[in-house]
Amino acid sequence: MLLALSWSHELCAQDTSLAPARQSPPDSVYVNNIFIIGNEKTQKNIILRELDFASGYYYDWDTFLEILQADQNKIYNLRLFTSVEITPLFTEDDQVEILIRVKERWYIIPSIIFQLADRNFSEWWTNQNRDLSRVNYGLRVSHGNVGGRNEKLRFSGQLGFTRALDLRYSKPYIDKNQKHGLATQITFFEQKTLAIRSSDNRQVFFTNETEDILRKSLTAAVQYTYRRTFYNFHFLTLGYSSNTVDEDVLTENPNYFVHGENSLRYLYMSYTFRHDNRDLAAYATKGELLQATATKYGIFNTDDIDEIEVSITANKYLPINDKFHFATGLTANWFLSPNQPYTLVRGVGYNPNFIRGYELNVIEGQQLYVHKNSFRWKFLDWAIDISNIMPLEQFSTIPFRFYLSANFDHGYVKDRNQLPENARLTNQYLYGYGLGIDLVGFYDAVFRLEYSLNNSGQGNLFLNIKAPF
Repeated sequence: MLLALSWSHELCAQDTSLAPARQSPPDSVYVNNIFIIGNEKTQKNIILRELDFASGYYYDWDTFLEILQADQNKIYNLRLFTSVEITPLFTEDDQVEILIRVKERWYIIPSIIFQLADRNFSEWWTNQNRDLSRVNYGLRVSHGNVGGRNEKLRFSGQLGFTRALDLRYSKPYIDKNQKHGLATQITFFEQKTLAIRSSDNRQVFFTNETEDILRKSLTAAVQYTYRRTFYNFHFLTLGYSSNTVDEDVLTENPNYFVHGENSLRYLYMSYTFRHDNRDLAAYATKGELLQATATKYGIFNTDDIDEIEVSITANKYLPINDKFHFATGLTANWFLSPNQPYTLVRGVGYNPNFIRGYELNVIEGQQLYVHKNSFRWKFLDWAIDISNIMPLEQFSTIPFRFYLSANFDHGYVKDRNQLPENARLTNQYLYGYGLGIDLVGFYDAVFRLEYSLNNSGQGNLFLNIKAPF
């Protein structure tokens, strides 16, 4: 007969016997067996890969609880399940069986594409006057767990403001030890309206009189991944990019591709190190994220471009208690040369680099530094059970978590070219602050409604999708 032990707020073991719960835990426990239920499609080894313990070993009890909590988060962050619960069940005074209960997501998701082509909702609403022609629409089909091996397959066909085709396939593990993976992607798009430069820290768009296609772009890439430990990832990407613009674009901006021609073709290679130890990837409240990337544009033939880009992101999430946490994140990005093709222009205002209060602006340059901060209070946490009207278990529960956030962001963009048309916000200290309400909902969707002010004296209400960092 099993002796059940209840523990922790998030990892709650159910009493499956008539015996009373233990009054005090042992100093250490021996793990006998690991059982997984609910994984109808997902292969068992995909879940076992995330575990930091194994059967046949003793573990200090307090340390073991911490391991189970971390492992539960890792399994959930695979984004294969709507819920994960790990339960230790005592069979002897110091021996446990581990029960991992998961509820799988719906993996094959056809969806309608209906999204704004602009950088964010506020840009479309204010700067582009709510122009419905600036909407992309189409069809996307995604399979989030091909063969039950956590392989991802996505196809998108898009019309509207930007016509595009996109195909991506990723296989996280190609070896028995589950450390090496591969991914490939090919993307094609064309545009009749094109951002060709910025002026007064706003994007300037151009469409010629005959509404010709102004830009065609084809990108193909293959990526190798290496995951030696649970939280550390290495990515090596080799890709090819081909871009062609109409001659009218060069009339409007002769330096669009820097070298004065209407085509830009190059190979590129990038290396990324990523340390990701967040409790929830979609909206973290605990842990840290560190990422460093170096990219070389132009390999072998550097006539079109010879450029190096380096970027660093460091985020920390500090829990205060069950209701409050503090999040802080620093991002830095550098180009080594003073001039880049406009297709590679970076700066504040381009995702994910922004300063709240400056959502309506683009602040372009060769170096940027952004520091974001949010103090958050979870004031509402509930789940709605709709199983009486929804027969599919994957959609039978709708969770909602609401956070009130107090935000302060600041940063700096260095423009080596000292462009006078953008001098109002470049090469100077910028900051923004305000309050917001964050909603974390179904399938980790995040919606944010924020009122922010900046040091230019401007204030506005902004609607955003996804966590700020």
